[in-house]
Amino acid sequence: MRCYLINLGRRPDRLAAMTAQGQALGLVLDRVEACDAATTAPAALDRWFAPIDERGGGPLGEIPRGDKACLLSHRAAWEQFIAGSDAHAVFLEDDVRLSKAAAAMLVDDGWIPDGVTVVKLEHYGPPGQRVLLTDLETLSVAPPRQAATALGNFQIGRMLSRHTGAAAYILDRAAAKLLLAQTRFDLPVDHLLFNPNNSALFAALSPWQLLPAVARQEQFVGEKSDIEATRKGLRSLGLTYIGRELVRFGYDLKLIPRQIAALLGGARFVLVKTAT
Repeated sequence: MRCYLINLGRRPDRLAAMTAQGQALGLVLDRVEACDAATTAPAALDRWFAPIDERGGGPLGEIPRGDKACLLSHRAAWEQFIAGSDAHAVFLEDDVRLSKAAAAMLVDDGWIPDGVTVVKLEHYGPPGQRVLLTDLETLSVAPPRQAATALGNFQIGRMLSRHTGAAAYILDRAAAKLLLAQTRFDLPVDHLLFNPNNSALFAALSPWQLLPAVARQEQFVGEKSDIEATRKGLRSLGLTYIGRELVRFGYDLKLIPRQIAALLGGARFVLVKTAT
């Protein structure tokens, strides 16, 4: 199972840090040149995204340039995966920290249950982040050869609530082909993959969450994302920002009846932690 690393050409420091992480874990990382919002022509970005209309360009409003470039960077990695023959692939952003347990999860896909097409490997958000999961299943994961002790227990659960962030995840070929078939996008990549509130593809992708997670983005352990600067104008307090947040809240409310039904059917909110 290949690991595709999305990396900006102007961030050799991050490439070096990720390469060092990979080497320590026994992982080979295949670099994918990221689309750079700072140098890519606006038309080259905008052609892939829904035009700005009364909604502002999509369910979450106008998508910042950095987020557009980020999605197209992931798309380039999906294309490289499909050009090969592997059944699954790992996709990593260059600002992610991998736990020691990642050594066992990212080399071989034998632990992925049949029928699971997307696996979120990451813990995103605050330390108390909880995600509504169903169909929880304990995994059988072989420890890496260099490990002195056995791994702890891992589980996987099908996601029924939002848990964004796209710094570390797995796709199978069917999921990658579905994503590549899209000619226009109306959400950032993490919402597209992991937000049932407003992603039209969420049900078809049916993503699963790995427990505990084996990745954590650096914005939660020290460094801000490179695309944060492109979001400032759209996130400044004003009528546009307030309107967008009200729309988001409306999407959250619409999902509540389905979540209540899922809880009555056995789903539960599970605390997401990162493995050591």
